[in-house]
Amino acid sequence: MHIGVAYADKFKRTWLTLDVPDGSTVREAIEHSGILRQYPDIDLETQRVGIFGKLTKLDAAISDGDRVEIYRPITVDPETVERRDQ
Repeated sequence: MHIGVAYADKFKRTWLTLDVPDGSTVREAIEHSGILRQYPDIDLETQRVGIFGKLTKLDAAISDGDRVEIYRPITVDPETVERRDQ
């Protein structure tokens, strides 16, 4: 299966495309991608993950064409930060 793995920290965004075996899970795809070596601060036990913006579990099966996303924790309370003009 051909899938993507995405992660962004404060400084850069990473989008990796790779092939994984059929029946792979979200965790297996992330581990297979090598992104954990690029970003050693990623903690899969505490950070949330998703597929195309929808939260999912690490043991969820993935499908061909999926984009697996690793989400950073929110570091600022959105209720206390002033809105920026766009």
